[in-house]
Amino acid sequence: MTQPATAPPVRHHHQPDGAPESVRRSWPWVAGIIGAGIPAGLLWWLLAPGGMNLLSGNAELASGTNSEGWLPRDLVLAGLFVFAGSLVAVLLAGRKDGGTRRMLVLSVAAGGAAAVLAWQIGVLAGLWLGQPQDTSANASVAFSLRSHTVLLLWPAAVAAGFFALRVISLLGKSKDPAAGQDAGHDY
Repeated sequence: MTQPATAPPVRHHHQPDGAPESVRRSWPWVAGIIGAGIPAGLLWWLLAPGGMNLLSGNAELASGTNSEGWLPRDLVLAGLFVFAGSLVAVLLAGRKDGGTRRMLVLSVAAGGAAAVLAWQIGVLAGLWLGQPQDTSANASVAFSLRSHTVLLLWPAAVAAGFFALRVISLLGKSKDPAAGQDAGHDY
């Protein structure tokens, strides 16, 4: 008697082995980055002119009717985005699977989504928690973002920060040829 032949396992060409597990592990990371947009938006409203104005404390900039507060309002959000993107880059570089292109692309995309979420949360906080503003003269009187290119700073900081950390890491390895040979010994 001959034994029946068993068919080899079916593999789909669009999914490499183990992809579903790695995808499952990446969603908490992505959700965490996107979720960070909520406190970033609230911080923007708390710190920036036109919002609670806690950063400058200048009473003249507290109202959105003062156009001198519009640029600082955008710059506060820009600073928060650069900080958040840099933090994501550092955490990504420290991850065990941080070197994968997929994780970098997901982190950059999540940074973009988090930036949009932060912007909308800040605007919503201005509507709900701020003083009513007469926007008939200019829409920027209300707590808003005048320069929408600021939204690119979070994902750009993720990409640039990760690139810089990777270059620094590679330069450090190239200067110390014995780093890989005796890594387990204390000198």
